[in-house]
Amino acid sequence: MKVILLEDVKSVGKKDDIVNVSDGYARNMLLPRKLGVEATPKNMKDIQLKKKHEARIAAEELQKAQAFAEELAKMTVNVPIKVGQSGRTFGSVSTKEIAEAAKSQLGLDLDRKKMVLDNPIKELGTVKVPVKIHPKVTAQLAVNVVEAKA
Repeated sequence: MKVILLEDVKSVGKKDDIVNVSDGYARNMLLPRKLGVEATPKNMKDIQLKKKHEARIAAEELQKAQAFAEELAKMTVNVPIKVGQSGRTFGSVSTKEIAEAAKSQLGLDLDRKKMVLDNPIKELGTVKVPVKIHPKVTAQLAVNVVEAKA
């Protein structure tokens, strides 16, 4: 019997897959537990329409993420840090401080966990910090580390 899976089923298939299973397994396991529905022409058409709709939504989200990445690339965030007399910095700038500065200066609510910073920033100057906006889109945010006013 052909069945369209409504959820992932271990060792059978993933959600929205059309699988061939024995009649007893379908009648006694998949259908009563609402893990799948019979693969009738109407159900097949519904699944196709659902997949098209999901693909369209995913494309729109990708387009929005790319537009936001272009805007973010044009922006700069100033992050103050204490500096000693010899020009050495006290501490470092982490993603938490960058996220707070972006929220206060630009009004952007960036998730600090999505910022890719291999090592904390320990020097004055401008650094490009990659920010993962979407699984396929990474933007570059310019972070200008400046001396804090005492």
